[in-house]
Amino acid sequence: MTTSWRKGLATLPFLALALAACDAPRQLAANGSGAPQEASAYLLGPGDTLTVFVYRAPELSAPDLPVRPDGRISLPLIPDIQAAGRSPTQLARDIEGQLRQYVREPNVTVMVRTFMGPSNQQIRVIGEAAQPMGLPYRDGMTVMDVVIGARGLTRYAAGNRAEIIRRDPEGRREVIRVRLNDLMRGGDVSQDLAMRPGDTLVIPQGWF
Repeated sequence: MTTSWRKGLATLPFLALALAACDAPRQLAANGSGAPQEASAYLLGPGDTLTVFVYRAPELSAPDLPVRPDGRISLPLIPDIQAAGRSPTQLARDIEGQLRQYVREPNVTVMVRTFMGPSNQQIRVIGEAAQPMGLPYRDGMTVMDVVIGARGLTRYAAGNRAEIIRRDPEGRREVIRVRLNDLMRGGDVSQDLAMRPGDTLVIPQGWF
C-alpha cells in the first residue's frame, strides 16, 4: 500500500506537466497570443510626406516625397502609384511589384516623415483661425488641441459662435455649438469638447 502511494506521488509532477502542455494551446488561443496580431496600420493620405528607400538603388529612392492631392506619388521609373488609403508596408510592396520589371528582387522601405492621414481621419478648422488647416486626428484630441494647432483665433473671430460640423456613419449632419472665447480666454473647460475623425470646426467672423 505504501509502495503504491509513493509511486502515485512520483507520477504527479509528470501528470501536472502533461496537463499544462495540453492546456497551453487553449490558453494561447484564449488570450490571442498564439499568433502575432497585426496592430492597426496607419493609412496614408494626401499631404503626408514620405521617405522611400530602395535598398542598393539610391538613384531610385526619394528622401522627401509628398503624397499629392490626388493621393498618388511619383518615383523614378514609376510615374504614378496610388499611396492614399494604403499602409506604408502595403505601399512598399506595391512599389516592389512595379520595380520588378527593372530591378532584380527589389527591397523597398516606406517611412512617414509628416502625417496627415486619409481625409476622413482629419480634423479641419476653417474661418477665423489664424491658420485654417487640416490636422491629423489623434486619440483624445479636443477643441483646444485644434485651436492651438491652428495658431489661435484672429482678432475678427466670433469665437463664441463657433460650430463643430459632424457627420455620422449614415451621412447625417450634426451641428454642435462651442464657445471658443469662453474656453480660450475665460478658461471654461466645459467647452473643451472631444473631437472625432472627420469633424470640421467652423469659426465665423464677428459683426462690426
